[in-house]
Amino acid sequence: MFSLNCKGKLLVIDKPVVMGIINITPDSFYEGSRQQTNESILLQATKMINDGADIIDIGGQSTRPGSERISINEELGRVLPAIEIILQSFPGAVISVDTYQSQIAAACVGAGAAIINDISAGNMDSDMIPAVAKLGVSYICMHMKGMPGNMQEKPSYENVTKEVLDFFIQKTDECKRAGINDVIIDPGFGFGKNISHNFKLLKEMAAFKMLEKPILAGLSRKSTIYKTLGVTAAEALNGTTVLNTLALQNGANILRVHDVKEATEAIALYERYRSA
Repeated sequence: MFSLNCKGKLLVIDKPVVMGIINITPDSFYEGSRQQTNESILLQATKMINDGADIIDIGGQSTRPGSERISINEELGRVLPAIEIILQSFPGAVISVDTYQSQIAAACVGAGAAIINDISAGNMDSDMIPAVAKLGVSYICMHMKGMPGNMQEKPSYENVTKEVLDFFIQKTDECKRAGINDVIIDPGFGFGKNISHNFKLLKEMAAFKMLEKPILAGLSRKSTIYKTLGVTAAEALNGTTVLNTLALQNGANILRVHDVKEATEAIALYERYRSA
């Protein structure tokens, strides 16, 4: 069991929980996750919360392979209104912000966000880890080899699980020394990894339990699924559920998904199976 201090709200993870993705971008890889207006953002957040989402993850900067970086002002202009409109309707909602910039993190926590979800684990902004420690919120620390613009250009590892584990041993220690109390680790499926790397990581994900941190699995509708099946991201829901179920079996505590209802059903069935 884990408990996370989410800006004064205690999120207890005594069974797997679901993080719903809302991308306020025109170019995220899955079109169904893109929301461009306050009305559509609130509708999507309402549906996710009603479907059982424990966390809403808001992103204003696409980090798909080949994506281009936007300005801080543009990113803030996307995410701050979204945080405010969701918290107006759902004051108890736990909101995570998907950003690798410390200035964005500080502004969003000021607006009510409770978790910072950083794809770079502080490597793209050296001020991020000290900033999160000062803000006193939970921190999702993800592994990525390379940068979003080049990470899928022939990524290579001698032993992907060992290299990712070694990375987290170093990063969780860095976070601890900085004063971050609540760290979540994310193996970073699809971030500087090919399909074989992703399946290997998924198969051996239980190795990360030794870190004694919550493990987040972000597999939803990714190319590992749709390229393996020969379908599109829009057609990858069934494959997502299969890999989410395998992630649960291998120790995932948080499922980061586009489709909350299906993820909560997978967790309910997995929990019933586990207790049989």
